[in-house]
Amino acid sequence: MSADQLPSRPDNRVIELEIEGMTCASCVNRVEKKLGKLDGVQASVNLPLESAHVTVPAGITDQQITDQVASAGYKATIRRPEHAEHVAGGVAQGGHEDHMAHGGTAQALRPRVIAAALLTVPVFLISMLPAFQFPNWGWVAAALAFPVVTWAAWPFHRAAAINARHLASTMDTLVSLGVIAAYAFSAGQLLADPRLTEHPGMEGMSGSGGLYFEVAAVVTTFLLLGRFLEANAKAKAGDALKALLNLGAKDATVLANGSEVKIPADQLAVDDVIVVRPGEKIATDGVVIDGSSAVDASLVTGEAVPVEVGPGSPVTGATINTSGRLLVRATRVGAETTLAQMGRLVAQAQTGKAPIARLADRISAVFVPVVLAIAVLTFAVWLLLAGPDITGPELRASFTAAVAVLVIACPCALGLATPVGLLTGTGRGAQLGILIRGPQVLEDTRTADTILLDKTGTVTSGHLAVDSTVAFEPFSEADVLRLAGAVEAASEHPIAHAIAAAARAAVPAAAVSDGGQLPAVVGFRSAPGGGVAGTVEGRPVVAGRTGWLQENGVSPDPAMLGALGAAEDSGATAIWVAVDGEPAGIISLRDTIKPGSAAAISRLRRLGLRPILLTGDNGAVAAHVAAAVGIAAEDVFAGVLPEGKVDAVRRLQAGGATVAMAGDGVNDAPALAQADLGIAMGSGTDVAIEAADLTVMGNDLGQVATAIELSRRTLATIKTNLFWAFFYNAVGIPVAALGLLNPMIAGVAMAASSVLVVANSLRLRGFGR
Repeated sequence: MSADQLPSRPDNRVIELEIEGMTCASCVNRVEKKLGKLDGVQASVNLPLESAHVTVPAGITDQQITDQVASAGYKATIRRPEHAEHVAGGVAQGGHEDHMAHGGTAQALRPRVIAAALLTVPVFLISMLPAFQFPNWGWVAAALAFPVVTWAAWPFHRAAAINARHLASTMDTLVSLGVIAAYAFSAGQLLADPRLTEHPGMEGMSGSGGLYFEVAAVVTTFLLLGRFLEANAKAKAGDALKALLNLGAKDATVLANGSEVKIPADQLAVDDVIVVRPGEKIATDGVVIDGSSAVDASLVTGEAVPVEVGPGSPVTGATINTSGRLLVRATRVGAETTLAQMGRLVAQAQTGKAPIARLADRISAVFVPVVLAIAVLTFAVWLLLAGPDITGPELRASFTAAVAVLVIACPCALGLATPVGLLTGTGRGAQLGILIRGPQVLEDTRTADTILLDKTGTVTSGHLAVDSTVAFEPFSEADVLRLAGAVEAASEHPIAHAIAAAARAAVPAAAVSDGGQLPAVVGFRSAPGGGVAGTVEGRPVVAGRTGWLQENGVSPDPAMLGALGAAEDSGATAIWVAVDGEPAGIISLRDTIKPGSAAAISRLRRLGLRPILLTGDNGAVAAHVAAAVGIAAEDVFAGVLPEGKVDAVRRLQAGGATVAMAGDGVNDAPALAQADLGIAMGSGTDVAIEAADLTVMGNDLGQVATAIELSRRTLATIKTNLFWAFFYNAVGIPVAALGLLNPMIAGVAMAASSVLVVANSLRLRGFGR
């Protein structure tokens, strides 16, 4: 049971830790086990965020928690939000701190990567290509490689030392030992025979050994590059929260004593009355006390159709007032607003993710200690076989055989396997408009068996369009649309825009020469939440809801009301049109389905994924969309609020499903973070993109299927790389331990394994062609 699943107890408290120094899955396990040794403490450690969510019972102090982490070899600090009363409620503060900390890590690695690359290139050329060699070239290679294997490789040496103090080993241990062994062995050979590279092409001619300066340098450079890219990805971990909180209004106009005063939004208090004009954001959660309007809540709720509000209607902070002037009484401010609560949901979902182990770390969990044991055993066996005289050549032969094991086991190909495959796959993905966050994402795409698809902006366009027009005698459908479009063209309401656009598109070709204009409207008037009215071509036209028609003296008969009800029951938004005081027809509007959605969902099924439609819209709308794109009726979750989307993901996960989630709105961000695999549509908000693991930069659902296919192909390539890298070591180590491996052959074999890994990775460049 994770820390966030523990039963609530009055004497329990939850603390957030920032942990420095973790590099792999074994680090995560060590911290969790150490904290678990304290009675009643439960911890969930997140490697990418370098944080821990810890439930602590009474009697355990913060100092005990940080000391316990320190005893595992890592530094922990308690994250203390300093401005809980601010709109972020502490979430922004924590996210900002995470961002700065991880960004500092990337900044610290950057000079090491650059310096290592600049020095490694000449070392490699000098060591591997006779054309670049010159008298005593070995000493130059040694001098160039020295800062690479010391200063540049310091992060690996430091991590290995920390692990060694706690009698543990990770990939960093093998990297550090391999780099040191390769350099030290080469330097030893050069010092033992200063004439080893006296002439170009000379190296190990006596058969006693060779030089491996290029091995030490290349391993360091490539692994540093992988670590740097990982640090860059971590640096963005807090950006989702920052982007979410930035959606809120910065200022608010408060009505006090009959005067309007503009103040910072974070200074609002409960019961303050704020003035919201058309086009402005509502500064905080509240209730309308005066005025009527349509509120665009799509960024927060994902709803395509603006919500009509009037006195007594609740409104949410960060939504946009599209038409009338509103007076809103604040009911929730600061950390209690819907926006701040959504920020906390994102933070909790990210922290609660299971720790992610890189594939190379999984291999190294067994590989590293085995290699170390073989090296020690090789040295001991050779000494025993040497007899009582263990000085001179016998001691040197024992040491040479033991070092040869480490040299041949030096994870050059193993180190290249993941970063080169990932770089090639992500590079090809970028060309296709697909962003992959890191190697853990690849594994998640392989295991996912269920995909939740947000309706608005993912399956549908998120924009209303006229779906159908019904005309009543003696009017024609063309007349209804043309006259309604003329009067709606004077309104700023989104529904009016859709009707006017459809009417313009239906203008006869003969009228295009005149600019394709709709007839002019005179005497225009509107009522927010009701409709519009005006005179077109001398005829009074009224368009809007039933109550608006009745206010204007128009009363539809029961049959007409039945037609309206049928349209609404099908999930459409239906608008009356009356001409000359008589009902003329009904215009139905829908959120349009993207052209490629049905084909994309079919592809997702072929990939072994069960598609589920998730939406805040009503059941009729959701059922219509699901039927159109081929999603089963039982796989439709309608009327779901933002918090409910997270709950839906959790329910599926609790039932054993590995859940992918595709969405594009702010309301999707918590669910994207909670899902095993979050996929953001690039046409959506920055919040959704930052909370996701995969981002497709277009708005075509087919790109989601392509992203999963590319991720799975990249993962398969990395696994193939790891197999061949490990196979090389598995064969080479026993040969080296037996003293049968010629250093020159070892160098060729090591280079061949690296070339094989790179060549296999480069095949990804042809994906999708």
